[in-house]
Amino acid sequence: MAEEIDFETYLSLTKNKFEIFLFDKTNLKNLYKDELKLESSFNFLDLDKLNKFLDIQIFKIEKIYGKFIKNIYLILENDLNLEVNICIKKKNYGNLINKKSLENALIEVKDLFKESYQQQTIIHMIINNYLINDKNYSSFIDNLRGDNLCLEVNFISISNEILVKFDKILEKYQITISQYLNRNYVKNFFNEENIELSEMAFKIVNGYN
Repeated sequence: MAEEIDFETYLSLTKNKFEIFLFDKTNLKNLYKDELKLESSFNFLDLDKLNKFLDIQIFKIEKIYGKFIKNIYLILENDLNLEVNICIKKKNYGNLINKKSLENALIEVKDLFKESYQQQTIIHMIINNYLINDKNYSSFIDNLRGDNLCLEVNFISISNEILVKFDKILEKYQITISQYLNRNYVKNFFNEENIELSEMAFKIVNGYN
C-alpha cells in the first residue's frame, strides 16, 4: 500500500479538457494519468460534466492508491481568472532594505488587493519588478541601503463563487482542495521544458518559482 506522503493528486480543468494525475513525488512521475477531451466547451458554472468525470476517476485512483484521496490540487485555465498589477512604494529613509522590509511591503500590497477585490481569492502573487532608489532589480538583493522600495506585483485570482462550487463538488468525495493554481502561469513558467503538467505543478507548489 502506498504511503500517503509519497503521492499527490492533481486535477486540471480547461474549457476543452479534463486531466487528472496521481503523482509520485519521490520519483517525479505519474503513477496514473487520464484525460477527457470535451466535445463542447466546459462551462465553469455548470459542473455536471466534471461530476461524471470524477465519479469514474476518483474510484480508479483510490483503487491504485490503496487509500482514500483526502486532498487535491486544482489547476484551472479559464477566462474568469482576474489578473491585476499593483505597484506600491515604501519610504525607507536610508535604512537597510532586508527580507523583513520586503515581507511588510508584500503584506500591505496583498491587503490592498483584498480590500479592492473582496469577491476574489488570490491564486498567485508574483513580484514582477523591484525598484530600489530608482534602480531596477530582477530579483531581491538583501541588505541594500535605500530611501525607498517600490514593488510591482501581479495578482492572479478567481471568483469566490466558482471556488464555492468546486468545494461543494469535491465534498461529495470527502476531498478538500489543498491549493489552486493557474494553468497558464504554471506552463509559462516552465516554457518549453518537456515535463508533465503534474511535475510542473508539484515544483510550483514546493517553491521552485
